[in-house]
Amino acid sequence: MPTDQPAANTDDGSGSLEKRGAALVVGATGIVGQALGRQLVDAGWHTYGLSRSPRNTMPGVTPVAADLLEPVALGEALGDVDPEIVFITAWMKRDTEAENIDVNSATVRNVLAAVGAKGSVRHVGLLTGLKHYLGPFDDYATGEMPDTPFHEDEPRLDSPNFYYAQEDELFAAAAHHDFTWSVHRAHTIFGFAVGNAMNMALTLGVYAEICRETGTPFVFPGSKTQWNGLTDVTDADLLGEQMIWAATHPHGRDQAFNIVNGDVFRWRWLWPQIADTFGVEPVGFEGTPRPLDRRMEDAPRVWRTIAERHGLAEPDVTRLASWWHTEGDLGRNIECLTDMNKSKEAGFMGFRSTPASFADKIRRYREANLLPDRA
Repeated sequence: MPTDQPAANTDDGSGSLEKRGAALVVGATGIVGQALGRQLVDAGWHTYGLSRSPRNTMPGVTPVAADLLEPVALGEALGDVDPEIVFITAWMKRDTEAENIDVNSATVRNVLAAVGAKGSVRHVGLLTGLKHYLGPFDDYATGEMPDTPFHEDEPRLDSPNFYYAQEDELFAAAAHHDFTWSVHRAHTIFGFAVGNAMNMALTLGVYAEICRETGTPFVFPGSKTQWNGLTDVTDADLLGEQMIWAATHPHGRDQAFNIVNGDVFRWRWLWPQIADTFGVEPVGFEGTPRPLDRRMEDAPRVWRTIAERHGLAEPDVTRLASWWHTEGDLGRNIECLTDMNKSKEAGFMGFRSTPASFADKIRRYREANLLPDRA
């Protein structure tokens, strides 16, 4: 990401900046939660970060430890927190979509019940994603879907989907407690987050370093469609900017917005650039997908060797890379890209260059001593 990339401002439409109050980030140790925490603190908000174990809370963020599925304890933990804006970025994966719906609707319901009655909340932003258009894990990118690029006004799919259940909880609480809302539908996220493996940028970085260590080529693991087709991704910092913008601008309220970088690319174009960053040989799609899960069985041992040699901060590869999550995105047999016109027309003009976004995240992981510094 270029260092001179302008952040979205928080002008309230009257030409002056809103007075900063208290903000609550739910899922503060996640890839998006950490980005939001940094941005809110930098913008002068009194920021609370809620997570089950707030060990990776950002500097300046007041940690709040609670289990989102324990409503009584959650209410007690938030007893002294009176936020004006709330950002819900947490989710939990279960074995079936019915279970996903049960737990993820409960997290939204429990949080909004705990803070809604206080009367302090003006706006709640909910992070979801493109499974809104692609379908749930049980029927991911295989059922009937809208044409790409995806638009926010597409009707919901027939399949049960925990994103829909979360939205419904948000809408009901907003009507009951009289606050505004926004929903943010992100694509694959490139971000910087310590202790969070749900991140394609870090997963690909770890994969490339393992290829370098073992002298093997950097093989694209996904489908022919993803290798050749157009796609886009979401920078976590840009996502945070849009969520804060929607919470502080009239045109961002009571709306759902897609959020991607604003450029499109083909993996066959970006893959060699990523390989060059790590000094490994790129190999594209050749006949059939070659999933990482099947080729990374020895990754824990190899990564421990890399970590010991370079004195890295995290020797456990499972805390850095998520093979299944990256394969889910790279293995799709649908061209996947997203329309951003609604967000632009509402006034959010932020964007990122995807190659620069990836380079920025890798630089930050190297500076944090999570990837070897090859400078």
